[in-house]
Amino acid sequence: MRHSISLSVATVIAAVSHMPVLAEEMASDDDSRTIIVTGVSEGYVASNSVTATKTDTPLLDIPQSINVVTREQLDDQAHHSLSDVLRYVAGTTVGQGEGNRDQITLRGQNTTADFFLDGVRDDVQYYRGIYNIERVEILKGPYALIFGRGGGGGIINRVQKSPKTDVFYAGQASVNSFGAFDISADLNAPFNDVAAVRLNAVYENLDSHRDFVGGERYAWNPYLAFKLGADWNLGLSYEYVHDDRTTDRGVPSIATVTGQPNTPLRGYRDQFFGIPKINQTKLEAQIGKLRLDGQLAENLQFNGTLLYGHYDKIYDNVFANGPATGQNGTVILAAYSDPTKRKNFIAQGNLVWDLQTGPLAHKILVGIEYGDQKSKNRRTNGTLSNASFNLANPIFPTVVFNVPARDTISEVMFFSAYVQDQISIGEHFDIVGGLRYDRFDIEGVDQFPLIDRPFARKDTKVSPRLGLIFKPVESVSIYGSYSQSFLPRSGDQFLSLSTTQENLAPEKFTNYELGAKWDVRPNLNLTFALFQLDRSNATTPDPQNPLTTINVGKTTTKGLELSVAGRITPKWQVHGGYSYQDAVLAGNDLVRLGQVPKHQANLWNRYEFSRRLAAGVGIIHQSSQFAAIRTAASTTRLPAFTRVDAAVYFHLSDAIEMQVNLENLFDATYFSDAHNNNNISTGAPINGRFTISAKF
Repeated sequence: MRHSISLSVATVIAAVSHMPVLAEEMASDDDSRTIIVTGVSEGYVASNSVTATKTDTPLLDIPQSINVVTREQLDDQAHHSLSDVLRYVAGTTVGQGEGNRDQITLRGQNTTADFFLDGVRDDVQYYRGIYNIERVEILKGPYALIFGRGGGGGIINRVQKSPKTDVFYAGQASVNSFGAFDISADLNAPFNDVAAVRLNAVYENLDSHRDFVGGERYAWNPYLAFKLGADWNLGLSYEYVHDDRTTDRGVPSIATVTGQPNTPLRGYRDQFFGIPKINQTKLEAQIGKLRLDGQLAENLQFNGTLLYGHYDKIYDNVFANGPATGQNGTVILAAYSDPTKRKNFIAQGNLVWDLQTGPLAHKILVGIEYGDQKSKNRRTNGTLSNASFNLANPIFPTVVFNVPARDTISEVMFFSAYVQDQISIGEHFDIVGGLRYDRFDIEGVDQFPLIDRPFARKDTKVSPRLGLIFKPVESVSIYGSYSQSFLPRSGDQFLSLSTTQENLAPEKFTNYELGAKWDVRPNLNLTFALFQLDRSNATTPDPQNPLTTINVGKTTTKGLELSVAGRITPKWQVHGGYSYQDAVLAGNDLVRLGQVPKHQANLWNRYEFSRRLAAGVGIIHQSSQFAAIRTAASTTRLPAFTRVDAAVYFHLSDAIEMQVNLENLFDATYFSDAHNNNNISTGAPINGRFTISAKF
């Protein structure tokens, strides 16, 4: 399949190079712009978002919290993964994801599926690259009106790099202290005034501080864009991803004082609790995207996207299945193999209508979305030659995956229709309101143990959103918002549906938020938000058996968030924030939600000493958190930590830059994240990364 798609891309490129000019000259090389518009940013500041409302809207006029990490910041901090990025976003907790996928917690809601690419659902469990990404948007609070099911605490949207009207060739190579290295390219070439191609590609070696943990990823992404006349643009994108790495669930916990929470096992930062060459996760993904946008009339715009994704993934896991019996005692291991195949087809179309009714200015959005997602998943438990791993004399056992545990096929079909109106009342008041209708239809067959058991459920939900904005001056907005979202009982990944869950209503998320945004200058903004998120009919992984779920009733997360981004002075840029979150079972403050630290703070600074020399310094602080919901004294608590990072940048010329990034500058010992009470990731020791980049 790769060869046939490569041939089709080459054919299109050849054809485009001979296309006649369809419009007048768009721009000179000195006035480059994208053909496919995705948002505007300068330095560390983004001024607008196409994603949050599906209309091109200033962030100041969006009545919910949004954090944007721009490409310049991604490069300055030498980020290589979404987890790298999100550790510098307050109010967002990175999860371990069983060592094989991205997993996050937003406002107390843990998810593996609330990820989007240019506003289109990207919900498969894998590690997402950022080599071809222009910026990352973190939208807080339920966003069902725009994104549909899920998104209870918010969503993560990656904005793809798109073709530009000028010629450039860029490349980058880096290596770090652990031996990991990567090389990437970003090539852009217009064929004429109305068509261009952009190719991004990367190869990464994934060595780690952990024993036996490594791997590789390579990916490439050609993106063709055409200007079809004066008012229409067409984009065609294809991405191929190959990811092969060690599955690593970190270290177990250990009991301390009777009746108190367990703590992570110390002194085994690099020890691998799996089986070398057995613990592997492999992914092959192919994602095609077509996007069309244009002007139907002077005040009426259309945009539409078709996305097809084919994902083939397997991961084999041997992991700690309980706490250590002592500092030099034993740890019980368990194992399973889990292959998944998924095909996603998603289509969405939107009309944006600008009109005036008396003193009111309207921006009306009307849209529909259709999706068909087919999944196959099988789980086989493993039999270990010795399930008791001796810390004093670590000898890896052998394993045979021979005990069937799950075998399901499922198909999800969904249809959504939505309407939103952004109303401006004079210069000082805006209203954002809308409704979304969702029909979620799942059918499947549970083929385990012996007799096929069909399962099915249909859910129809209406999700509202209302925001009120007061702008006392042009650069300040004060807002209040109310929004809802829902999650069907088949969960994030809709792999199975038990007979009990078939009869349960979807989980419901309701968010209330008050906030303020201030553009101190066009290149510096401050935001503040108070929020409360209520989750009804809540379930969570059972701390004693993570493969099953338990009903916990209603949960509540209350908190506040502060953020800053931009230039303090012409030479000093910052991006940072602080969050306070109190996430509990409603009516019982002793039952606290897992992976929600009460306090998080981070700040990244870049200071330019001269045109050639600059430096960066960053700090991350996270208070203690429970690894899973605290329903019993045996819950594990991860201690608080503070990490300091730094960087130095030197321009050899206008085209070539070198930089050195130091992570964990003071070599702090910390535990960065967890999957459950007995699978805890160890923070990396001090680590240097050297990068050289060039752009011509």
